[in-house]
Amino acid sequence: MAQKPKRVLTVAPMPPERCAYALARYSRSPDGIRQSLDWVRTHNSQNFLENFYFQYGHASIADLGHVVICFEGVSELAATEAEDEPLWDGQAKSSRYQDFSRSGFITPPEATAAHAELYRSAGNGLLGAYAQVNAAALECLSNKLPRPNAMKPDAYRRNLAARAFDVARYLLFWGVPTNVGQVTSIRTLEKQIRRLRASPYQEIRELGLEIAEACAAPPDCIWDEAAAAEPVAPTLARHAEPDEYAGRWRRDLTLWAAQNLPPASAASTPRVELLRPADAAADNVATLLYPVTDRSFRELYDLAADWPAARRAEVIDAAMGGRTQRDDLPPGFRGGPYVYDIVMDIGAYRDLHRHRRCHQLRQAYTGKLGFDTPALIAEAAVSDVYSAAMQSAFDAMRMLPEPVSHYLLPFGGRSRFLFRMDFAEAQYISRLRSGVKGHFSYREIAWEMKCAMEKLEPELARLMEGTPPWIEDPLER
Repeated sequence: MAQKPKRVLTVAPMPPERCAYALARYSRSPDGIRQSLDWVRTHNSQNFLENFYFQYGHASIADLGHVVICFEGVSELAATEAEDEPLWDGQAKSSRYQDFSRSGFITPPEATAAHAELYRSAGNGLLGAYAQVNAAALECLSNKLPRPNAMKPDAYRRNLAARAFDVARYLLFWGVPTNVGQVTSIRTLEKQIRRLRASPYQEIRELGLEIAEACAAPPDCIWDEAAAAEPVAPTLARHAEPDEYAGRWRRDLTLWAAQNLPPASAASTPRVELLRPADAAADNVATLLYPVTDRSFRELYDLAADWPAARRAEVIDAAMGGRTQRDDLPPGFRGGPYVYDIVMDIGAYRDLHRHRRCHQLRQAYTGKLGFDTPALIAEAAVSDVYSAAMQSAFDAMRMLPEPVSHYLLPFGGRSRFLFRMDFAEAQYISRLRSGVKGHFSYREIAWEMKCAMEKLEPELARLMEGTPPWIEDPLER
């Protein structure tokens, strides 16, 4: 009997650009994958990518090669900016399982000597309070939650430590260093590098340049000695220029908003507000203006809905000025039908930021929205320690210039974020993030997302699952 042809063939890891070349040729040739690999061994993948990816615009080719990159000792702010890609896979150092009390912190390169002294004083105060609050929270939890007989001592200690870190992390801040490991396609990596190189933060611009330089060099960490000398993605490294358009539309929209928007409304807004905009043009305009103002989405949408078409066109034209065919549309033109405008602490944002099936925008990290205080702070009798450190940090933020002040924003500090998604993602976030194993801060946000959907879409909301935040199991994680 003739042997049945094998229909599934695996391919060992290859340098990303060679992998992209091999699979691209595979799709354009009658040859099988073995023949395509033999072809690539004797032909120049860099020439192929230069022609078809960068010159002819066959962008999907770069989705066929993936790169593993790790960022070590970058600030939490830089890490979150690096992760801000819709098509991104990775993990960052967890503030739930790691003790950051001796981690130190990164001083922004923009800081002058006088600014650096003020920044370091407030930063040391936050980390000192972090250590005190963590110890007090752990002791309080140990007294409050005795170990069940069925739970092993090691598991009990790990669970309590995680819950104590959940409270102490409110005193960490954007300047604390962290590590990130990511796996992305060459295409996503190129977008990431271009975006980072146009950042308003010097640390992040330098990080983008370092990524490009690393791609042009052999890998630092070797698994297969045979591939040790080959650069990771040299063609990409030559073409990843700063995304100047991203900075331009943001500057132009900031100027337009400053010159044309009426005084901001004094009305208070809920922590989680859900809208389903009916006016598409007003929706786009409000979304474009959201990240360059400090206003709620509802206020911007109501303003845009009342404007004549010519005024809305001014905003769109300001966003589109200088755009080339290579530039993506601004994020104001992306997203699903449901718009969640959320005021939350930075710690909760770091967790919810991981959800990739929604489009996210943020406003500036000004610190003007104050900070949250976990209930356990009072129970552990460290309210004075906590409040003094937080107040000192916010006082320092007001005296520091941007962007230096942004690095000092504690994880307990509030900021405003826009999450646009379809119903399936809203359902998923509400179910997953409201569970008892989660951090109490984002649990409350996820529950309020569910409640807001119940008011807006009662017929659909019956499909949403969620665990109320008052249902707790502190020894679960």
